[in-house]
Amino acid sequence: MENSLLLQNAHLRLSVDPQGGGLRELVSLTHDTHVLWDKGESALFPMLPLANRVAGNRFSFQGREVALPRSPVDDAFFLHGNGWLERWSVESVSDTECLLLLRSQHPCGFDYLAELRYRLRENVLRAELTLTHFGKNPMLYGLGFHPWFVFEAESRVQFSASGYWPEGEKHLPLAWHGEIPPAIDFSEAKHGENGWLNVGYSGWNGVAKIQRDVMTVTLSSQTPWLMLFRMSGESFLCLEPQSHPVNAHHQAGQPGLVALGRGDSTRLAMEIAVESTANSC
Repeated sequence: MENSLLLQNAHLRLSVDPQGGGLRELVSLTHDTHVLWDKGESALFPMLPLANRVAGNRFSFQGREVALPRSPVDDAFFLHGNGWLERWSVESVSDTECLLLLRSQHPCGFDYLAELRYRLRENVLRAELTLTHFGKNPMLYGLGFHPWFVFEAESRVQFSASGYWPEGEKHLPLAWHGEIPPAIDFSEAKHGENGWLNVGYSGWNGVAKIQRDVMTVTLSSQTPWLMLFRMSGESFLCLEPQSHPVNAHHQAGQPGLVALGRGDSTRLAMEIAVESTANSC
């Protein structure tokens, strides 16, 4: 993990990679096991200046057509934006906290400074993402986090939601449904089917729990939109808090997206708490 920043306290250890601004791992020292990790490739990355995908890789905003940039990792979409692919500068770092900065400009109108802070407080990791617009014309923005939770055969996940968008062609959402089928309803803790899932939920109450044999991991974020991603045969589960639903750019009212003028900011925070199973509720 050359060039990574190491943060650690008595409970947790994490490594931050300035290339992409994400985490390489989050380890519970109390339980001597990974909390976030995907085969060493990724543990968490930020999504900005939008989360996930936009149909046609373009959208309308204030009477103009915005053509999104091409992504080096996806031929069809500006996938998860560009923040997770850029090198962030290290503004400050201590044993338990760091602040990364990213200045980014695109011809389509994205022109921003992002601040990404990771902080350890006892058994909790807090991630805070703040984006400030610097362009002369207003622009539409969205944020998200993409953590990869360790999810083994005995693991169970629980969260509440009021509706969902099924996955359609090119991983874009189909029409919203207010009745969640049993196979993707996690209102009661369960492991679920070991198969491909890429589901967007609305009306999320902001809390999700993963129960493992030795620990309970609690994700919390103040947003009503949560993505769940999982692949057959893999021991991870992605639970992604987003400030807007997938393809909100083409939904009525562009829900969750924010129009920023010069100097305006938007922010998203997320916490991951790790407790011993015997002490969890």
